[in-house]
Parts: sequence; structure tokens; C-alpha cells
Amino acid sequence: MTLNPHGFMLTLEKRAGFTDEDKALLKANAEWGVKVAPEMTDHFYAYLGRDEEMNAILHTGEERIHRLHETFIQWFQEMFTGIDDWGPAYADRRWKIGLVHVRIGIGPQHVVPAMATVIHEVGKQLQVEGQSEALKDALSRICMIDLAFIEQAYVEVSSAAVLQETGWTEGLFRRLIATGARSM
Repeated sequence: MTLNPHGFMLTLEKRAGFTDEDKALLKANAEWGVKVAPEMTDHFYAYLGRDEEMNAILHTGEERIHRLHETFIQWFQEMFTGIDDWGPAYADRRWKIGLVHVRIGIGPQHVVPAMATVIHEVGKQLQVEGQSEALKDALSRICMIDLAFIEQAYVEVSSAAVLQETGWTEGLFRRLIATGARSM
């Protein structure tokens, strides 16, 4: 169950409808992304900080929250540039981001609504500045792709841990999961 980030990225681009036009639009607005990244970072961490569990994870020290803010700003800006036109380097970086979320305990139940908050706030900012709805749509699509990497990291890490601890085959594991889902 080892994920190939590059293949996963291509699959997600197709599923999300992330087009060459979206990429061109994001690149054309990269300076705007740089400008609003700190504000979006504030919205993201303000949202997460209102949750008691997340607040404890985020505030294990002043250095951590500062690093997280810097990392978020970089992540936000990279959505506009694609690093390497949303190719292998972009996919590898998004996969590593997903693994970091797993490692520090920021689960999908936190990331999904926080990402929705970012998209909502971006939409408000775009509207205030008279920017196009197409830019919001493009940014929403790449956000969903990035979110899928984070969620998939949880699936991959959890599955690998179970397989390693139990010695089960992947086929057996998938059958057990399907059986369990049917019983719920």
C-alpha cells in the first residue's frame, strides 16, 4: 500500500478537474498569493486554535507555532506557483506535508474544516478585491488536491502499521475493512 505521489497527483488532477487553465491562472496571480498568505495563515490558525485539542498540539512552544505559520505561508504560496508546474516536486512536497500531519497528530477532522475556512476566507478576499470567481475555483481545486494528500497519508500510514504489526496480506486487510464497513 505504498503511495506513488506522482501518480497520485495525476489522478487527483483528473478527479478534481484541475486544468492547465487553472495552473496558468494561479501562476498569473502568484503575487496576490504572496500578499494574502499571511492573512490566510492567521485565519487558518485562529480556526484551529479555537479547538481545545488542536490548540494543545499547536502551542507546545512558541517556536512550533512560528514554524507552522512560516510553513503554511510557504504552502499557500506554492499552490500558486506549483513549484515545478505541479509535477513530481510538488507531489513529493504535498506527500511529505501529509506525513507531517500524521506525525504531529493533526487529523482529517481538523484539517478538512480548517481548509474550508481558508477557501471561504480566500473567497471573501477575492470578492473584496474584485478578483475573478475562476481564481477562487482554481484555488479551491488545488486545495482539495492538497487535502487529499493529507487524508491519504493517514490511510497509508495506518494501513502500513496494521500490516506490519499483524503480518496480514494487503488483500486480507482490504477484505476485513470491507466486511467491517458493511457491518456498521
